[in-house]
Amino acid sequence: MTDSSLRTRTLARWAEHNPDLDTSPMEVVAQVKRIAALLELAAENVYTGAALTAAEMELLVPLRYAETSVTAIRLAELLGMSRAGVSKTLAKLQTRGMISRTPNPDDRRSALITLSNKGIHAVDDMFPRELEAHGALLAGLGRQRQNVLDALSQLAQTMESQLQRSRGD
Repeated sequence: MTDSSLRTRTLARWAEHNPDLDTSPMEVVAQVKRIAALLELAAENVYTGAALTAAEMELLVPLRYAETSVTAIRLAELLGMSRAGVSKTLAKLQTRGMISRTPNPDDRRSALITLSNKGIHAVDDMFPRELEAHGALLAGLGRQRQNVLDALSQLAQTMESQLQRSRGD
């Protein structure tokens, strides 16, 4: 059974057993999760035996050309990740010499994060290979690529707006 047929059957069963439940969000969420999983699988070979994991790279890439140092909290917000997860990963990266932390003059409870030379070299080596792996997956889109990107951007913006409204922001 293919992944998509499992999704289809799961959706149908939920709808059948819960006729008053709107299961339509499952369709969008399932596709977004499927895309994320495919991107991870494509990059798997890049990180096999590498000095960094994909999760670590996700934190390092924004730091590579950042104009100023950032706090762990700000990095978590920018990436939509948990503060605890970011702090834990940054601690590992600091231990391995990929980043440095300096006291934040504006807030003694936080530190400013910057890439070390070792971190810069690691990002410059690995990130282009990750982009190449992702590009190979997307190559089949051809002329539809911009339409897909526009639709995904609209989805992300809509979801961000709805989340802000639900939180009262």
